[in-house]
Amino acid sequence: MANWLQKQWLTFTLWHLLLLPISWLFLIVITLRRLLYKKGLLHSSRLNVPVIVVGNINVGGAGKTPLVIWLAEQLKLSGYKPGIISRGYGSSLVGVASVSLDSDPSAVGDEPVLIAMRTACPVFVGAKRVEVGLALLKAHPECDIVISDDGLQHYALQRDVELVVFDSVKGFGNGALLPAGPLREPISRLKTVDVIVGNGLQSGVSQGVTRVPIEMQLKASTFYNLNNRQLELSPAEFAGKSMTAVAGIGNPERFFLQLKAMGLHFRSKAYNDHYQYCAQDFEDIDTDIVVMTEKDAVKCTSFARPNFWVLPVRAEIDRQLLTDVLNKLDKLRN
Repeated sequence: MANWLQKQWLTFTLWHLLLLPISWLFLIVITLRRLLYKKGLLHSSRLNVPVIVVGNINVGGAGKTPLVIWLAEQLKLSGYKPGIISRGYGSSLVGVASVSLDSDPSAVGDEPVLIAMRTACPVFVGAKRVEVGLALLKAHPECDIVISDDGLQHYALQRDVELVVFDSVKGFGNGALLPAGPLREPISRLKTVDVIVGNGLQSGVSQGVTRVPIEMQLKASTFYNLNNRQLELSPAEFAGKSMTAVAGIGNPERFFLQLKAMGLHFRSKAYNDHYQYCAQDFEDIDTDIVVMTEKDAVKCTSFARPNFWVLPVRAEIDRQLLTDVLNKLDKLRN
């Protein structure tokens, strides 16, 4: 269903005529809601440390997690002690929880577990960002900055820096708001954010974006074994072996294209974003190798086989992004 919707949101067809009036109503609601927060008629709260929101204006995966990981690493190198909060999409959580490397992804979300693993920062999850942020700072008073993974539209939490990332391949679809299109907020919202980041950006300015985004590329070189993370192989070492690639991310095709660019040949199996894997999903896979993203891997650890291999990616981003963020944070201090 999710993949079908993604395809429908790329263009306009006759059935969109039925949905456009609902999208217009949605626009009125979100515009009014934002105005009420801006005027103080709906309550919003500020944490006692700066807050950076990394979000998007459209549904589906855009590359927020690699950007959050990169930002946390860069802030640590710049002398900050970041903590990270997240909704924990798809989790069964009620209330607020701390995330560790041993946390169950079905309970706290797959992305928070991956972020905790990659950043070694305190990570807390919950539906209400303010409560989550307060809980994190109470448990970790050493944290002097909070990164919110998603939450651009969660105006109950005041923020000091807004970063928006979008998938340059998908762009913004047909440019319509939900449910006729993929947008949570109109493209004009990008005029008010501090930084726009294009994931996989090639050149120029994307649809409706009035300034040139900062480019982000996801790079990968070696695989590690899910049963033994110390065991690494290069793509060339998979030569002559049959392979299946699985992906339950926002844009599985990006992962498959990345593998093809490495010269690999494989069968592909795409699942919906945040898909909760089980051992039975792999029973009919008889290839020598199974490769997956790190986001998929955190949900397969408990039943991993010796032939499960993971491709970690790192974000490569123009240093201008860090400069812009640090400049904004410096202004808050003055």
